[in-house]
Amino acid sequence: MDYMIRATAANAQVRAFAVTTRDLVAHARDAHDLSAVATAALGRTMSAALMMADMLKGPSDLLTVKIDGDGPIGGILVTADNLGGVKGYVENPDVDLPNNAMGHLNVGGAVGHGTLTVIRDMGMKDPYVGQTAIQTGEIAEDITYYYAVSEQIPSSVGLGVLVNRNEKKVLQAGGFIVQLMPFAEEETIAKLEKNLMGIDAVTTMLSAGDTPEQMLEKVLDGLNPVITARNPVEFRCNCGKERYERALVLLGHEEVQKIVDDGEPIEIKCQFCGKTYRFSQEELQAVLKKTEKKA
Repeated sequence: MDYMIRATAANAQVRAFAVTTRDLVAHARDAHDLSAVATAALGRTMSAALMMADMLKGPSDLLTVKIDGDGPIGGILVTADNLGGVKGYVENPDVDLPNNAMGHLNVGGAVGHGTLTVIRDMGMKDPYVGQTAIQTGEIAEDITYYYAVSEQIPSSVGLGVLVNRNEKKVLQAGGFIVQLMPFAEEETIAKLEKNLMGIDAVTTMLSAGDTPEQMLEKVLDGLNPVITARNPVEFRCNCGKERYERALVLLGHEEVQKIVDDGEPIEIKCQFCGKTYRFSQEELQAVLKKTEKKA
């Protein structure tokens, strides 16, 4: 079962998050028919977004990570809430590249250079928007850079998705985020840096059977970590036929009239989960009447 933990360490000088996401990444892979490298790119981004969203306060707060690179995968868009739900998609789900020089899925090559944008919607008039340049396209390094530059929070981010390239099967997925508080002492910083230099890659730890708790035990070794929360996470899309009906109404009378005049039913596919909604001519006529009322 996919789940996420939150922890503090060194008398709250450090806060940390860790997550295992194999099932939800597999769900996304199946929903979008993703290639292996697209699965890794989206899976890493979803894992990061879940942990970043867990830092939000309100139950209706949302966090969106948008990656706009010039690589063949196009854009990546992921939205997460702080109740353990996440959804996302990539523009080009079938992109395929040879492994990189280290023999790993070439996520950096698929993403390319561009911008990483983080949007925190906390119910205010305007959401908070932070943006930084993509550093490597490998996602973890880019999130680390984002926190350092946009939010001035020293962080270390580890993300990983292990995919059987031939079967397109997700074998492991997850990650961690560790952050230093402003009052962190030099001794704590030195200990954490030493730990981070000595740990295995996320997928290596997960493949060895490590849980999120055990991953953080290694990252926070000697810093007296305390688990403060443990919650399930899942791929969760809030799309529905009513939502798309409202979207059609917002198109306005003239546009909906054109659709009706075509005389055919239409299908709208959700970009996030792949579910398709069909509107018959009768339903489109009803939508047209709603646009008349709106006008």
